[in-house]
Amino acid sequence: MRTSALALFAASAALAIAASSAQAADLPSRYSPAPAYNAMPIFTWTGFYAGLNAGYGWSTGTSRYYDPAFGVTGGGSKGGFIGGAQGGYNYQFGMFVLGAETDIQYAAVGNKGSSYGNTYYPGDSDGYFGTIRARAGVAFDRALVFGTAGFAYGDIGGNKGLDTELGAHRENSNNWGWTLGGGVEYALTNNFTAKVEGLYVNLDTKDNYVHADRVHIRRDTEFGVFRAGVNYKFN
Repeated sequence: MRTSALALFAASAALAIAASSAQAADLPSRYSPAPAYNAMPIFTWTGFYAGLNAGYGWSTGTSRYYDPAFGVTGGGSKGGFIGGAQGGYNYQFGMFVLGAETDIQYAAVGNKGSSYGNTYYPGDSDGYFGTIRARAGVAFDRALVFGTAGFAYGDIGGNKGLDTELGAHRENSNNWGWTLGGGVEYALTNNFTAKVEGLYVNLDTKDNYVHADRVHIRRDTEFGVFRAGVNYKFN
């Protein structure tokens, strides 16, 4: 009798627990489902790019020539429009960005006239220059602060003077030098960026008269550049 009562009690308890579990399963959950997580794409500076730029350049050097009658003579300097195109590649790791860039520019920063006695010979304002540079910077999401340095080459407008002893001065002379600078670039979209930058360019040039048996006097061709540009970044 006692055994039958215990069995009946155990069976009743099992049925009660089962019924309670079934009823709880039918009740709505008190917890909301976890929201779906859609990660926003993170911008990266890594990739190739190309673009255009425009700005202002000003000559900081002077043209110096040796004249048998007047000794070393020099002229003034001038500034003017600069514009061209650039292209390069960036690689980002963490916050740091390394890259390389080349550009080619029209530059109206020459016109270094020279005076021989009472005669002034005007210069040529048209010229060009290009650079091949390394870039290194720190990225703050879509903003990049960078420095740059490398090689420079070009022909910045020079003197058209005619000297009775030395002959005519050639107008064109391609020269090599160096450049350094820095700037800020900002990604407007995932593909388009805008930048402002400044450069100092020094071309190691000499005078270039017709007669080759004379002592060359260095032409101090230095100029500063401030320009703005836009780039298209290829994903």
